[in-house]
Amino acid sequence: MWGCLLGLRLGCRWAPLRRAMSGGPAPPRRPQPPKDPLRHLRVREKRQSLELGADGPSTVYVQVVAAGSRDSGSALYVFSEYNRYLFNCGEGVQRLMQEHKLKVARVDNIFLTRMNWANVGGLSGMILTLKETGLPKCVLSGPPQLRNYLEAIKVFSGPLKGIDLAVRPHTESEYKDETMTVYQVPLVGRHLASEYKLHQSPERSVHGGVGPKCVPEPGSPTAVQQCPEGDKDRESPKKTDGNRRVGSRDPTLVVAFICKLHPKKGNFLVAKAKELGLPVGTAAIGPMIVALKDGKSVTFEGREILPEEVCTPPDPGSVFIVVECPHEGFVDAVCENDTFRRYQEGKAEGHVALVIHMTPESVLRDSRYKQWLERFGPTTEHLILNENANTVHCLRSHKIQTQLNLIHSEIFPLLTSYQNREEEATFSVSVVRGECLLRYQLRPKPQWQRDVVAVCNSGEFVAEALELPGFQDRVKECRESLQAGPVKSGKTEHYPEIVFLGTGSAIPMKIRNVSSTLINSSSTQSLLLDCGEGTFGQLCRHYGDQVDKILCNTAAVFVSHIHADHHTGLLSILLERQRAFASLGQPSSPLLLIAPTQIMSWLHQYHNNCQEILGHVNMIPAGFLVEGAKVVGPKAQALISSLLKKFDFAEFQTCEVRHCKNAFACSMEHISGWKIVYSGDTMPCKALVRMGKDATLLIHEATLEDGLEEEAVEKAHSTTSQAIGVGMKMNAEFIMLNHFSQRYAKIPLFSADFSDKVGIAFDHMRVCFGDFVTIPKLIQPLKALFAEEIVEMEERKEKRELRLLKEAIVASEKLANSENKASKSTPVSKKREHVENHQEGPSKKLKTAN
Repeated sequence: MWGCLLGLRLGCRWAPLRRAMSGGPAPPRRPQPPKDPLRHLRVREKRQSLELGADGPSTVYVQVVAAGSRDSGSALYVFSEYNRYLFNCGEGVQRLMQEHKLKVARVDNIFLTRMNWANVGGLSGMILTLKETGLPKCVLSGPPQLRNYLEAIKVFSGPLKGIDLAVRPHTESEYKDETMTVYQVPLVGRHLASEYKLHQSPERSVHGGVGPKCVPEPGSPTAVQQCPEGDKDRESPKKTDGNRRVGSRDPTLVVAFICKLHPKKGNFLVAKAKELGLPVGTAAIGPMIVALKDGKSVTFEGREILPEEVCTPPDPGSVFIVVECPHEGFVDAVCENDTFRRYQEGKAEGHVALVIHMTPESVLRDSRYKQWLERFGPTTEHLILNENANTVHCLRSHKIQTQLNLIHSEIFPLLTSYQNREEEATFSVSVVRGECLLRYQLRPKPQWQRDVVAVCNSGEFVAEALELPGFQDRVKECRESLQAGPVKSGKTEHYPEIVFLGTGSAIPMKIRNVSSTLINSSSTQSLLLDCGEGTFGQLCRHYGDQVDKILCNTAAVFVSHIHADHHTGLLSILLERQRAFASLGQPSSPLLLIAPTQIMSWLHQYHNNCQEILGHVNMIPAGFLVEGAKVVGPKAQALISSLLKKFDFAEFQTCEVRHCKNAFACSMEHISGWKIVYSGDTMPCKALVRMGKDATLLIHEATLEDGLEEEAVEKAHSTTSQAIGVGMKMNAEFIMLNHFSQRYAKIPLFSADFSDKVGIAFDHMRVCFGDFVTIPKLIQPLKALFAEEIVEMEERKEKRELRLLKEAIVASEKLANSENKASKSTPVSKKREHVENHQEGPSKKLKTAN
């Protein structure tokens, strides 16, 4: 019976599985002990208990995670064998650390130079990841608004139980651990008129939408319908003197960090000691080593041994400084700071080996700042991180896109970058421009290490793909098939155009970023479907120097639900969009935000405590667009009418889906007749099928592979076949699958339900309706490109199915044994009665069947 079941379930994979069950020729593998992600913490505790932490670390280096480019921001990783540190955590930093194997789980100190989204945009996701790794404590240092920021992210993260987030305010000047002492230096600047105007909008924020007094508490599903008309009594912003704070915001405060390494004793030279006849290898050598490393001479056999004879020189511990000077309003605060001056004049302890400047080119060209930089002297190195950085950060993304481009150059366009045109400042001392992964080693030997810098070699990527077995043949066959197919009409519409910016789930990873899809409905109007962390960076890499034009075109964002992987990129879009309007000389207008009302709690808290953003957004509650819902207030109705008019939509509709509370899907129908439906995150949903009836395109999540239906239910997601089934039920013309679990980093497993109506989304994939015929024909080249990954996934699936089968067999045997035991303990008369009843059973069933 079990053999038949296994054959039905696994088909052609029965043979290898049967061999596995029978033992096979391969020797059994020794089970690997489970990884302990917190082992380094236990090692540290043991070291501290032995009082060995007094001596400084042997290896320390500063490494660039993000070099300051517009798509990635500025971030530094500092390594020692005792501790790991992160300076600033903008959007995409976690993705870069994961790609370049900078262990996130080891980071227990995060330093933030300014409460600005460019510096903290990735912090919420980083904290959630650290919490998942089991890190017991993380210390955050920087501006006073940090506590408020942590409270604000709880709107969507929930209680951050299991991790102790200790906030060290900027007023606590000194922090000390096993690696170094860190001094915080508050810098108070002044507002610039140009910067202030950048954050203003000609229209009032959120009018007609949801204001601060009608934001429902998270988890209140019906409060959407209860907002007072027009929100007339909304609180007005607090007045300021134009220079200091609004509410608890303080945009004029920046925190610099001076980091002094602990001294390191010299190393004991065993070979030298043997030459001098010291008792190496005996118990007597121990006290001698301790004394010599402490700088004391020892006497052995009547001879005085000096420390310098058998030890390397001690390292007194150098200094590195991290300073952000965001604009000219901070130049005086930096240049006139007494603490910095003491280090420049050699009056402070420790030599300044390196200064990291997170400083725009306009400030670097300022004569005051140039003189301040040069006053550190010729022996200090300087590292500059700003938008003039010319480096590739997301190397794997470039690699995959270059290889996909070989399959179809229009659907998989090559990536580009935003190039800053500012003239670079020049200096009379050594200055190094930041590159991704560039290191400066502070210990053992101070030096730049360029051998680890990320290098994007497109030629190598192409050559690697062309060497894959069968890849070139599959690409050739695909092209021949496309040429032999129906010829596209010359009138084929280029719009709508769908650009997939993020097709992964949960956390940003090296190949698939988290959820975001751009719908270009025309050459001048665009709409974003979800806006996960790093969406703006993806836009920069896709559009390069045209990114400002796309941002100005983007008039609306739909956020399906309040999970971090779907909305934490929104603030970058809001802020960069305002910058784009200013850059192109266009009048700004608020972004239309269609989302669950709970998002406003987060936006208001961030606006009130961190950075002004509400002037850039008008809110349309997603619940107002559900079929049959009552729209409260004429201003909300006006915003909905504006949405329809901007995009020439006949209808924009939402429906609640089966994921979390207040999760929505959306449908947009154009006056020309096309209809695009977006599922957000959901299990198969009847309401979605009804709303999406006869869609031209369904974009549906397919988080998990077939066979993981139980896990899909637990996590409220869909499997591949379930997603395809929803599309078939709604009679969608074409189905694009996205939101894949990061276990399918490059490509998901193909379902038997795949047909010529189904395609797989990749980051930076660009699709028009005319491509529906083409996309299914790309499957074979894709399978050849990712053949190795597909084999690995199939092997994992086989092992999982084998394990489930063995568990079922064991359960069946246990059940059979328990029945046998029960039968043996049953009296003879009862057994006879049981047999008679059993003999009558089939005839009764037959009668019922008839």
